[in-house]
Amino acid sequence: MYEGLAESKQMLMDLLQSLESTTGVPLSRTILSGFSQGGAMTLDVGLQLPLAGLVVMSGYLHPDVVTTAKRDFSPTIIMHGRYDEVVPLRAALKARETAESLGVAVEYHEFDTGHEISPQMLEVLRTFVINAIA
Repeated sequence: MYEGLAESKQMLMDLLQSLESTTGVPLSRTILSGFSQGGAMTLDVGLQLPLAGLVVMSGYLHPDVVTTAKRDFSPTIIMHGRYDEVVPLRAALKARETAESLGVAVEYHEFDTGHEISPQMLEVLRTFVINAIA
């Protein structure tokens, strides 16, 4: 079910770690965001890097998420539709619970939507980004 996951995670880690040299933007000013499977990857990879923030929309946790010991986790926002027919709401609740148990500061929001990115989510995302890079 998770074939190629390890390789994909490594590719994303390598890309993120090369950003500062290619863009001049440090990880501490970079926000990683993902929807659905991208949200799972955001949590998995983002919990290992010193990013400005993580945005998870309709995401979930990969099994065996590994976190490295570091001083502070990135501020994280998890948003999910209550009527998501692809990734059940309980997956978002489990992701929030697990992240909080690791010491992650999680901002959590539910919306009356399905498996989608709604205008309301985008407004919450906008506020989060402004605060994370302020």
